[in-house]
Amino acid sequence: MRTEGEIKNLIVHFAANDERIRTVLLNGSRANPNIEPDKLQDFDILFIVENFESFVRDHSWTNFLGDKLIWQLPDEMGYVGEVNKIGFSYLMILKDGNRIDLTIFPIEQVVANYREDSLTVVWLDKDGLFPKEKNPSDKNYYVSRPTEKEFLETCNEFWWVSTYVAKGLLRNEIIYAKEMLETVVRLIFMKIIAWKIGSENSFSVSIGKAGKYVNRYLAASDFNKLMATYSDRNIEDNWKSLFIMIDLFGQFAEELSIKLKFTYNKEEQMNTLKYLMKQYIERENYHQ
Repeated sequence: MRTEGEIKNLIVHFAANDERIRTVLLNGSRANPNIEPDKLQDFDILFIVENFESFVRDHSWTNFLGDKLIWQLPDEMGYVGEVNKIGFSYLMILKDGNRIDLTIFPIEQVVANYREDSLTVVWLDKDGLFPKEKNPSDKNYYVSRPTEKEFLETCNEFWWVSTYVAKGLLRNEIIYAKEMLETVVRLIFMKIIAWKIGSENSFSVSIGKAGKYVNRYLAASDFNKLMATYSDRNIEDNWKSLFIMIDLFGQFAEELSIKLKFTYNKEEQMNTLKYLMKQYIERENYHQ
């Protein structure tokens, strides 16, 4: 596998010798001074270019990076959902193991549509568009402080959708129950965890994509409980996971409401818990 230095030299050399490429920026985790580097990190590269269409018409110019193991052009695909409306991205895993996500962005759109990323390192800037003395940071990715309305609506959604999980478990519909637990309830659960961590750190920290750095901030006992919310396909284990999640959510939500001086609908929590406990206790009768 080529080193970061080798990849950087390759890209900068190519861009320096192509008049169309005006700026090369490194974004993402490799630009983050708070992350310990490893070989699995992507290279998130942005080329700001003239003659944008010449890069899009023929994709073979990317061959300078090396042989591709697999690649994707999301802006040409309907499968992947929303795509880049202005730029064009090449997602590539090379045969040497490096992954490079390379985005082409038209220079004429910089003023109106380029969104500055605090995780940016300037590798090449022929026109002086970006100040080199600027230090990269992950401030754009800090946990945001919620409003009281957002907090209350998030809590309501958690308690409401948790009953869907119970319904699936009562019917032995494990696929439905897991779908509700993992793609709806867990996202809300992780939001309250993010707010807890943010509130304890002046909303000046990032927990990373999908909360991958949560373990840095949660107490070991709470993190172990969080891990216990990930269950297998067993119905009983999923009940246990749901109740652990509910217990932790209720604890964090109440603590957060006090810290942020928000109101908290404790009655909503207790009523939902009472309902779920009743369903759990009487679960054997459901199939009779």
